[in-house]
Formats: sequence, structure tokens, C-alpha cells
Amino acid sequence: MRSVRLRLLILALLPLVVLLPLLLGVTMVRWINKFDELLLAKVASDLRVAEQYFGRIEATQAADIAALAQSGRFERAQMGGDAGLLGFLEAEQARMGLDLLIYGALEGNDIPKSAHAVAERARPDAPGAGLAIFSGQELGAISPGLAQKAELTLVATEAARKIDRTIESRGMMLLAAHRSPNTGNILIGGRLLNQNLDVIDTMNKLIYREEENSETRQGTTTLFLDDVRISTNVRLFEGSRALGTRVSEVVWQQVMQEGKPWLDRAFVVNDWYISGYVPVTDSDGARIGMLYTGFLESPFTSDRNTTILSLILAFIAVICISIPLFLRLARGIFSPLEQMTATMARAEQGEFAARIGKVDARDEIGTVARHLDRLLDQVQERDEALRGYADNLNELVDQRTEELQNAKQKLEATFAQLVMSEKLASIGEITAGVAHEINNPVAVIQGNLDVLRRTMDPGFQAEHKTELDLIDAQTHRINVIVGKLLNFTRPEEISDVSSHVDVAKCADDALVLVTPDLRKHSIETETAHAPAPSIMIVASELVQVLVNLMINASQAMPDGGSLRITTRAAKRDGVPGAEIIVADSGPGIPKEKLDNVFDPFFTTKPAEGTGLGLSISQTLITHAGGLITVKSEEGVGSKFFVWCPIADNSSDPHLKTAK
Repeated sequence: MRSVRLRLLILALLPLVVLLPLLLGVTMVRWINKFDELLLAKVASDLRVAEQYFGRIEATQAADIAALAQSGRFERAQMGGDAGLLGFLEAEQARMGLDLLIYGALEGNDIPKSAHAVAERARPDAPGAGLAIFSGQELGAISPGLAQKAELTLVATEAARKIDRTIESRGMMLLAAHRSPNTGNILIGGRLLNQNLDVIDTMNKLIYREEENSETRQGTTTLFLDDVRISTNVRLFEGSRALGTRVSEVVWQQVMQEGKPWLDRAFVVNDWYISGYVPVTDSDGARIGMLYTGFLESPFTSDRNTTILSLILAFIAVICISIPLFLRLARGIFSPLEQMTATMARAEQGEFAARIGKVDARDEIGTVARHLDRLLDQVQERDEALRGYADNLNELVDQRTEELQNAKQKLEATFAQLVMSEKLASIGEITAGVAHEINNPVAVIQGNLDVLRRTMDPGFQAEHKTELDLIDAQTHRINVIVGKLLNFTRPEEISDVSSHVDVAKCADDALVLVTPDLRKHSIETETAHAPAPSIMIVASELVQVLVNLMINASQAMPDGGSLRITTRAAKRDGVPGAEIIVADSGPGIPKEKLDNVFDPFFTTKPAEGTGLGLSISQTLITHAGGLITVKSEEGVGSKFFVWCPIADNSSDPHLKTAK
């Protein structure tokens, strides 16, 4: 009943253990996404504030330059000559906190070339303002100290793009210009932003004023010239600002190359920040740098993880309290069920006297328990009755099984005899007709051969005696084969006399008979005769078997191949004898057909053979007490093994050689 207890526990706790965590997980994922979205929204808002502040600085500087240009003090300074004007400009530059304050004509050399774009936009009623990039030479021409202030040594930064420079000598200048309505000359003032920490710190305090007392949540603000930090409150080391460090290549690519803002987490110098970057453009709209705001990711991540961990721990606590409480409440249900389980287990082991006993519960489970005891009473009674029936039934089954086995054996033997009788009857009808048709032309050939011998000139007859004897021998062989074909269905009536036969000589004789057919198919032959004992068999029958195997090999290699004839001494099941191996390099016999190659009428060449050759060969070898077997591998070739026991004659010289 442990499984029922477990299933009921799972069923009860499933909503709590599965559905609630699933809902909690989905909620946490959505909350985390919303949390991340809020962080990005915050950094986007901070970035807009930074842009607005940067724009306000620009507008304030433009208003200050316009006010100075229109003031009576500036007019009186102009009336005091060049020396008076120069002193006035130097004093005003220091008072306004500017790095550049020049008055002159746009066509001359008074105004640096990099400031021309801003100066050209200046009007008497509308001052021009914007950013411009000054080279190191231009800054040095204005003031050697200004070039030194702008110069930054580049710091190797992880993930930054590869460049050849090690020093940033250019300067980013915030310019404002006003055109005189009388002379057309330009009053232009500029503030170098390289290492201008007052601007960047003021901007940072404006954006993160509510968090300025929190070290862990302090936000950061940076101004980039291209990808180099020229003004920042990001710390590289304790008390050291990360001036000269560079932004990662992926951020630079999106902001500077594609002109798109970056709002995402980014690795800033030495830690991960929720970061916002926007491109900064000069007065012509060309991207010259970036403005960045961001804050450390780790405090917010820590708060988020702490919240998630608290929820998980609270859920685990609920589970730990719920499970024991549920088990305590469910004990009254499980106890009767466990008693029933134990009783049924004892009954399954053969203890039919096992009972639950008295059950106090009056609910459905108590009713089932009492009903189970009544069922066990009935089972015990019926078991005793069935045991008596089983003893009688086992005796009847054993007797009937023995009868069925005997009948099955007789049926199998009868079926095998019927199959063989049908095959032999068919063979008998065929062979009778074949023998009649073959014997007639053979008789004509033999008769004409006798006439030729009587009428042939003795000299010519002596000259061709070999050919005539070969014709005579082969016609006799045809008669013998026809006789064997007629006796195939009656192997016990084969009447030729067996004799001691040299297997090597029979193999050579058979090879001579099939040589024309082998030559026609370009088949190379090879013989290997090892010492082998004589066997007791009809020599013509052995030759007939080998010829049949060689002809089959020839038909299997119509486009040429190799045929190897091997004779040797061999044992089968401990019985000594001689073996002839006929091996070809043909395509081989399919594995599924190997068991049927010796069946009557089975052939792998339906258009060329009758399927009787191997069946007759097997009959002849079996009659001599031997065996014929085959091994074949597709694509490699086939090997037929003809084995016969040695002749029972200790005086046989071949037998002595084999021993």
C-alpha cells in the first residue's frame, strides 16, 4: 500500500508542489523581465537627463557669449585698441571659466579653423553653438597648457577595438559664437571638455542626486571622444578615474558607426553596468563621440536574487509543513489499506487462512476490508475443491500429451515420405522419357561408329584410334548416366560395382571432360593434389559428380574466373577418408538458398538447368557412404566438398601413404 500512500500524497500535493512552483516560476520570469525593463527604462531616463543637461550647458554658454558681445563693457574695450581688447578678453575668459575667448574676422587667421563651422552659424540675433574637435597642434597654438590638458594616454581596455595610437592628443571643445552686427566680426568662446571633471561631476550629481550617498548604487557619467573616455567619474582604481580607457567594440560599432543608442548591460572598465550610450555630434552633424550614463548592475542583481531566494525558501517551508500534516491526517485512511495489503500478500503466498480480522472503521474502506475477509473464506473453500480436480486433470493431461507426441512423430514421418514419394514419382516420369529419347540417338551413334570401324582403312583407323575410342567410351558413359538417371528413384538398386578409386585421377579425368567448356568461358584452372587414400565408389559415378560440379562452376562464371580442384586426406566425425574440393570465384550462392541447393528440381538457373544435377550427385555420394556439402559467400565464390571414407583394405598403397 506504499504506492497508494505515495499516489495519494502526490495527488494531494500536486497543486502545491507542481502547479504553484510553475505559477511562481512564470511569475518570477515575468517579474525579472519587468525588472530588467525597469532598469533599462531608468538608464534611458538618466541618459535623457544627461543630454538635456549637456544641451543646457551649450545654451548657457551661447547666451553668455551673446550677452558679453552685446555688453557696453565689450564695446568700450573695443574702443581702447587691440591691447585693451586683449586684456579684456583674457579677464573675461578667466571670469567665465572658458579655455578659449577670441574676437576677430572669420576670413583672417584669428579664429582656429576647427571653430569655423560654429562661427559661420553665428548671427547678430542668434548665437551659434556646438561641439568641435581640435587637433593637438591647434590646441598648442592657442595655449601650450591647453594641449597638455587635452592629451590623454590610452589605457588598454578589454574588448575594445584595435587601434595603432597610444595617445589621444585631440580635444573636444564646446563652442559658442556671436556675430557683431556692425563689423561682422565673431566673438567665439570655448570650453575644453577633455578632463573637465566639473562638468561631468555636476551632470552626474544632477542625474543621481538621490543616490549620491550610496557607494554601491552610485551612478556614473562619461563623455567620449570617439571611443576614448575624456571625462568620466568611472573609477579605474581607488581614487583614480578611468580617463584614457576605451569603450568595447560592440558598443562603439552600434553607437558610432550605426548611430543607434545602446541601452543594455555592458562591461565598463572593471564591472558590469546597466548602461546607456548616445552619439554626440559636432555642429555639422558628424558623430564625434558618445555620452554615457549608467549604474552598477550588481546591487540590483543582488536584490533580485535575494527576493527570488526568499520566495523559494518560503515555498520549501510551506512544503515541509504541508507534507507531515497531510500524512498525519491521512494515517486513518492508510492504516486499513495497509492491513488489507498484508493480508492479500499472505494469501498470495498460499496462506489461505489469513484474515484482516476485526475492523472498527465504518466508512467505505472498512466495508471493503470486511468484504475481503468473506471473499477469502470463499476462495479457501474453492481452492480445496479445485485441488482434487487438479490431481485428476494432471493425469489426463500427461496421458493425452504423450499420445499427441506419438501422433505428431508419425505425422511428420508420413509427411516426409509423401513429399519424397511425390518428388521421386515426378522424377521417375521425367527420367523414363529422357532415357528413351537419349538412348535412341546414342544407339545410332554407336551403330554408325561400328560401321565406320568395319569400313575404315586399317591405317586410317590406327591413326585415329584415340578419337574413336574416346567416342566409344563417351557413348558408353552416356548409357551409364542414363541408367543412373533411371535408377535415381531406386538408389538401392544401383548395380554398378564399386572399386578402389584414386580421387586425384578421377578429378583429372573429370577436368579433361569439361576443359572445352572451361576454355570457352576463359576460366583458369588449378589443381592441388595432396596424398590421399583410396575410396570405395564407382569411378564413373565420382567422375559424373565432379563433372556436374565443374559445369555448375563454369555456368556461374560466364565472363571468366578461376576454378581450383583440391584433393587431400580428411576426416569427418573422426572417420578417415579422402576429400575433393571444387572451388570457384563466381558470384556465390545467396545465403537464403544454401539449404536448398541439393533439393530435386531446385536451381539458381531457371532458364538453363533442371535442378537435378546436385540432387543426383548427392544420391551417388550418399550411396557410397560419403557426404557432399557446400560453403558459399556472395561476391567471393562457392566451395563444394565431396568426402568419402577410405576403402576397407589395409593393403591399399594410398591408405598407407595417408597414414
